[in-house]
This record gives sequence, structure tokens and C-alpha cells, in this order.
Amino acid sequence: MYNDKKVVFSGVQPSGNLTIGNYLGAIRNFSTFSEDYHCYYCVVDMHAITVRQNPAELRRRTYETLALYMACGLDPEKNTLFIQSHVPQHAELGWVLDCYTMFGELSRMTQFKDKSAKNADNINAGLFTYPSLMAADILLYQTELVPVGQDQKQHLELARDIANRFNQIYGETFVVPDGYIPKEGAKICSLQDPIKKMSKSDPNENAVIRILDSKDDIIRKFKRAVTDSGNEIIHGEGKEGITNLLNIYTCFTGKTIEEAEKEFSGMGYGDFKLAVGETCADSLQPVRDEFARLMADKAYLEQVMSQGAQEAYKNARRTMSKVRRKIGFTELKH
Repeated sequence: MYNDKKVVFSGVQPSGNLTIGNYLGAIRNFSTFSEDYHCYYCVVDMHAITVRQNPAELRRRTYETLALYMACGLDPEKNTLFIQSHVPQHAELGWVLDCYTMFGELSRMTQFKDKSAKNADNINAGLFTYPSLMAADILLYQTELVPVGQDQKQHLELARDIANRFNQIYGETFVVPDGYIPKEGAKICSLQDPIKKMSKSDPNENAVIRILDSKDDIIRKFKRAVTDSGNEIIHGEGKEGITNLLNIYTCFTGKTIEEAEKEFSGMGYGDFKLAVGETCADSLQPVRDEFARLMADKAYLEQVMSQGAQEAYKNARRTMSKVRRKIGFTELKH
């Protein structure tokens, strides 16, 4: 059924409650690929353990992330939804690609530098080499298109370099993937520091709007959002706080920046922030409702996990068999 379709792959870590940045910049757009592509959407629990995790919380968040995928519109009958650790070829290809990734390439990864600074007592080898595992995640499914945020472009470029290097040595093995960065919503910024990207790990809860926040919490956070000392609701340099709020509003409404500026012309900052907060909260309500319904049916979530793992395993095994043959591993004869 999928043979004539190109492949899309993306993964989300189950390492915290997802933000509206994750939603607007990535997950909400995923369903648009479902008709024209064979889509693999993965909960990358193996990536999550590069920093210390509470095991019970990691398990719970894995279920939650899968449920959020579906609550945001991903139909498991039209997309392959699965958990990374349920498909052992991710780890196997990750090791093989470690051996085709240069130390210097990994040492230049900005996310390694950032995460090392935040986890100075646990700078482990996995934290250093996880871009190779990310490349394996993508290349395992012969992926043509990878929806990525701006902060992941460097990792995608590395995956392309690794694929090209392997293909040059062994002949055509991997599809070299392209990135897809949506024009709108690719970078939603912190409500408290609007020159920084909104991060689910931000210690300041007022800086982050999470998909599952209650309506009251969402509106309260928007009311506290940093703006500036002026009074004009316009998009541009020196108006980073207002620009961020306008971006959020247009992403949820589909309006242009010019239409939004016109709509809020002459309005005070307080009323503007309230309007953006209400729009955000109301837009997310159906997602929160569907998420609650899915989380109440653990057996169904496990059925989706199993179905997705079987589909992913079948295709991952095909690629891995080709890789093993090319690099000279022996195969057991059954």
C-alpha cells in the first residue's frame, strides 16, 4: 500500500510536556503529509536517556506523547506511529553510523555544547553521539523528507553527510533526505524572553505554553507575557515580545501579520494579550479533550504501539539487511 509513496520521518522526545512551539512548528503540520507520503512518526525514547530520567515518568510520558500525536490529528491508520526502542534496528544502525561519523563533526554540534553546559555532571558518550542515532532514525526508512525546526537543521545536514559518505563507499544504500521547515510557526519564542526559542525545559513556567495547559493557565501566562514600553501592536525589530505574540496569533488563526496588526490597531497591550491567550486556549481545547479520552484507554494506545512497531520493523529490517550485506557482516542461515 505504501510502495508508491515517498517517506516522511519525524521523532519527538518524551522528555517533557510539549509546547505550542512543538505543536505549531511541527506536530500540527504532520497530518498534512498523510495523504501523499508514507509517514513514520516516532516517540524517540532512546534519545531521552542521554540525560537522566525517572523510569516511571519516562514510561508515562511515552504513552502521553503517543496520545498527543493522535490528539493533534495523526490517524494511526494513515501514519506509522511507534516507539523508537520497540524497533531494535535503530540502535543497530546507530552503532554502524557511529563508525562513519567523524569526531570533529560531532564536536561541532551546537546542541551537544548546550546540553553539556546544562548537564555538566553527566556528559556521557550518548550525548555526544546521538546525532548519529538521529541519522539512523531517518535513514532506516529511506526517508525523503524530514520536518525539522531551525534548531535541528545542523543534525539533518549531518545525516545527509553520513548518507552521502556511506553511499560513496558502498554504492547506493540510503536515500539522502531533505528538510522541510514550515514558513510560519517554525520558531515560537519564550513569553518571558522573546529573543529565545520557547523550550519545554525552561525552568520559568510563565515562559512556556504547553499544549495540555488549562485555559486559565494559558490566559494567565499570556497576561504576564513580556512586551515593551511602547503602545503599538506592530511586527518588527525592537518589538520582539509583540512580534512573538502576533506570530502565535497568526499561526492559530491563519491570518496574515498585516491582518492581525489591522485587527489590533489602537488596542491596549493588556487586551491584546488577553485576545491572543483566549485564541490559543480555545484552539487547543479539542486537542486536550481528545488527549484525555485517549489516555483513559491504555489498551488502545498499546495496540497502536504494537501495530506501529510491526510496520516500522518490517521496513527497518529491509534497510538493515542491505547495510549488513554492504559492510560485510555475515548472515545466519535459517
